[in-house]
Amino acid sequence: MTDVDARAPEPVRPGAAPQDPPPNSRGKVLTASLVGTSIEFYDFYIYATAAVLVFPALFFPEGDMMAARLQSLATFAIAFVARPIGSWVFGHFGDRVGRKATLVASLLTMGVATIAIGILPTYAQAGVIAPLLLALCRFGQGLGLGGEWGGAALLATENAPRAKRAFYGSFPQLGAPIGFFLANGVFLTITGTMSDEAFMTWGWRLPFLLSTVLIVVGLWVRLTLHETPAFAKIVAAGERVKTPMVEVFRRNWPAVVLGTLIMLATYVLFYLMTVFSLGFGTDPENGLGYDRSQFLVFLLVGVVFFGIFTPIAGIIADRFGRRPTLITVTTAIIVFGFAMGPLMGNGGTVGVLAFLIIGLSLMGLTFGPMAALLPELFPTNVRYTGASVAYNLAGLLGASFAPYIATWLASAFGLNWVGGYLVLVGALTLAALLVSRETKDDSLDEIPSGLAGRARR
Repeated sequence: MTDVDARAPEPVRPGAAPQDPPPNSRGKVLTASLVGTSIEFYDFYIYATAAVLVFPALFFPEGDMMAARLQSLATFAIAFVARPIGSWVFGHFGDRVGRKATLVASLLTMGVATIAIGILPTYAQAGVIAPLLLALCRFGQGLGLGGEWGGAALLATENAPRAKRAFYGSFPQLGAPIGFFLANGVFLTITGTMSDEAFMTWGWRLPFLLSTVLIVVGLWVRLTLHETPAFAKIVAAGERVKTPMVEVFRRNWPAVVLGTLIMLATYVLFYLMTVFSLGFGTDPENGLGYDRSQFLVFLLVGVVFFGIFTPIAGIIADRFGRRPTLITVTTAIIVFGFAMGPLMGNGGTVGVLAFLIIGLSLMGLTFGPMAALLPELFPTNVRYTGASVAYNLAGLLGASFAPYIATWLASAFGLNWVGGYLVLVGALTLAALLVSRETKDDSLDEIPSGLAGRARR
């Protein structure tokens, strides 16, 4: 591939002024970043919900339900192994070809894998082939999401005024609560309008097949965008690198390590609050024994607070800085870890709702500034790759096995140990934040000085 791709803006002749791409309107930027991530997270979360409610019974041999649930959660974790690979593949093209084309490709990858899950045969129909195909589709979901987040974050932040970068960046972050709300809302509607037998026979497939409509909408929105100004300047200056992943780990590895650790507690918190809590809350033998529909309503209430506090966190991070905002929130997450057992363990509705509302409010506060902070750690010519790698390595370490570990801890030692798990990862994130620097005043569109760029000034 030549250094200037035909799909990217042409480099200027010596002495000529760079040709900026047509500007993207604020509304189009925010809509495209929000719609795309909402669809991607919807696809991702319908799997998470089905991994707890459906897949243990339909895709794994009959027997011990706890063993089947753990096997199902293991396939859930496959996506987090795939996500760093997706960040490498899509990050490469995002930093070489451009943000727009790569975002379209990541959305298609995720969509095809999700729709395929909706037509898979079950274990009763295909035997061991069924869970293998399920695992393959889950890998495809992870591959697509691995390239999605970094591009959506850059789409928002590279088009944002510097003083509002964290607020703009909170819009792709809003895709998480919106996607979760849609996913569980669809499951709740379906389970409330059909019998359990019909749901387990064919109704569970509908949320996956409905993704087709959302993908068409997302593609239409994204195909109308222009390239970001920051990437266009890199192209005009001839500063694209041939192998962004090599460059990231050669010159920007401290930013990768810090970004990964800074995201760690966010990931563990979210998957404890959603996947683990849904399994524990509806387990009649080893958990609280709530009805499936009732606990989904509890989760949707909590997710509303997640959505409310996500843009609020962006505004706070623009006003006071990313570092002090996240240090404060991470400290609160550690305190919440100590309260987790008493809040949820009592089994009462008030305690469970308080647990979900507090935990998911903290999730919004920690997740909101991340789409600004992680891209700010990397120079423009490797920013897609660098931010995606840090984000998805954190997912691999912090989220992939979080529901599995928490389920095992709760069944073997009790909920207080699950809270201790959150305290431990919160302490790791807090340590990373304490040694990091403030980035809110950094420029995202300066031309790197050679290949070293802005690597951890």
